[in-house]
Amino acid sequence: MYIIAGLGNPGRQYENTKHNVGFWAVDLLADAHDIKIQKLKFKALVGEGSFSGQKVLLVKPQTYMNASGESLREILAFYKEPVEHLIVIYDDIDLEMGDLRIRASGSAGTHNGMRSIVYQLGDDRFPRIRIGTGGARHDGQDLIGYVMGGFPKDRVEAVEKAIETAAKAAETIVTDGIDRAMNRYNVKPKRRKKMKETAAAEPAPGEVREQPLEERKQTE
Repeated sequence: MYIIAGLGNPGRQYENTKHNVGFWAVDLLADAHDIKIQKLKFKALVGEGSFSGQKVLLVKPQTYMNASGESLREILAFYKEPVEHLIVIYDDIDLEMGDLRIRASGSAGTHNGMRSIVYQLGDDRFPRIRIGTGGARHDGQDLIGYVMGGFPKDRVEAVEKAIETAAKAAETIVTDGIDRAMNRYNVKPKRRKKMKETAAAEPAPGEVREQPLEERKQTE
């Protein structure tokens, strides 16, 4: 069984905040696979189901972000699953809003929810999917106020797309492995920019572009 945990804070006042994008991704997975996340167990809302025949447990810890590890420690102990079968989806202010990063293991960084998980498990060898929420913090704005705030209207579409991609990445980890997920969904911002520039430079099928004047002179 794979355990897919989206991090966030319980309560309606936190639903649309940056800190809750992990919850959103897990909700998308639940909708896509007809899994009901309704049982309150292990200090979390949980729902069991499967992806392509592989059993999964979707988890939304209800401990509040900074104690997320307490819930996941209980879950892994109960199901006796290896830590490598835990997938954590969470927000990351160190990534630009809408960016996505997948790693097979690593430190908790500055994220308190991840710090709690690594501390409680005594291990950091589990896959994690980070959804970028940074890049819109105003000078002088405190960190808590930022992560507990909503998204600028002009960035909502990019964030929603990143959350959808995070859900797909979690599916891929379960069905095809972490390496396939990283190869498919880890696209660096610079690479994306270069890809866009390349696409803009290449004419579309059937399109004829006029040569710049300097190039025409060189070929005449």
